[in-house]
Amino acid sequence: MYTREFLEKIYWDLYTIRVFESRCIKLYRQGMIRGYFHPYLGEEAIAVGACAAIQEDDYITSTHRGHGHCIAKGADIRLMAAELFGKKTGYCRGLGGSMHIADLSRGNLGANAIVGANLPLGVGAALGSKLKNDGKVTVVFTSDGAANNGVFAEALNLAAIWDLPMVLLLENNQYAVSTPITESARESNLYKRGESLGIDSEQIDGNDALLVYERVKKAAEKCREGKGPALIEAVTYRHGGHHVNDPGNYMPSDQLDYYLSIDPVERGRAVLVEQGGATEKEVRALESEIEATMDEAVEFAATSEELTFPEFQKIVEGY
Repeated sequence: MYTREFLEKIYWDLYTIRVFESRCIKLYRQGMIRGYFHPYLGEEAIAVGACAAIQEDDYITSTHRGHGHCIAKGADIRLMAAELFGKKTGYCRGLGGSMHIADLSRGNLGANAIVGANLPLGVGAALGSKLKNDGKVTVVFTSDGAANNGVFAEALNLAAIWDLPMVLLLENNQYAVSTPITESARESNLYKRGESLGIDSEQIDGNDALLVYERVKKAAEKCREGKGPALIEAVTYRHGGHHVNDPGNYMPSDQLDYYLSIDPVERGRAVLVEQGGATEKEVRALESEIEATMDEAVEFAATSEELTFPEFQKIVEGY
């Protein structure tokens, strides 16, 4: 049985991601956000459940669709908004943008615009933890599209033969841009790739934050006991196209309707009411607080200064 406090935290993070993504889509279309923008709408339960299941100093590596991972790992949405706006108050001083946010203070080793490129980084982090015996676990968020890259098997095999404390969380939203997984793999149950390498692997409903929490928690505990790694395929679905300019016309309407009917944010809200005992008024008050926090984040980003060229030169010289 989950406590009311825990269920509130789960819903807080779910709704924060939903508000952040929805608001930033509008800001992108207003020309306020630079570079591409890949929404996490519909996949919120995976990041929230996974990050709730690990410790604050555990590591994550993220993807091009990484805002949800950042928020669930405790990122400050003011600094995230500033980064998307290209301002020097952002996490990477405005130089990383939407796809390269990192927060080492919270174990977030960074998002990565190259599909699958965060896998070897996660292996390195997990290997470092094993060598140092620091008890940390690394959760690597990856995608069905990345599963067909060579680095996927290479990284996973290294993690397996070295018994690394790594949980590979495969976010299967069923499309690599517009290519369905059924057309890019004969066996579309991707968790079986982990089984072939002798890794504990399973497939779960990625739209259920509490289920994700339970499975990742169990996998992380085994990793801390030296029985890692693990692969969890969380099946989910985007609420739209690959990026904000993609209308997603290739997505069958009946399939999209089904996943909208099991929306992870709505499910989290229902659990907070039904199991947590929250009233409609209390839930709405929580949502209003999150919306106000987002307003403050946008104001902070909009009024922050941009990096000057001399400041940029100093950063470059530092490397």
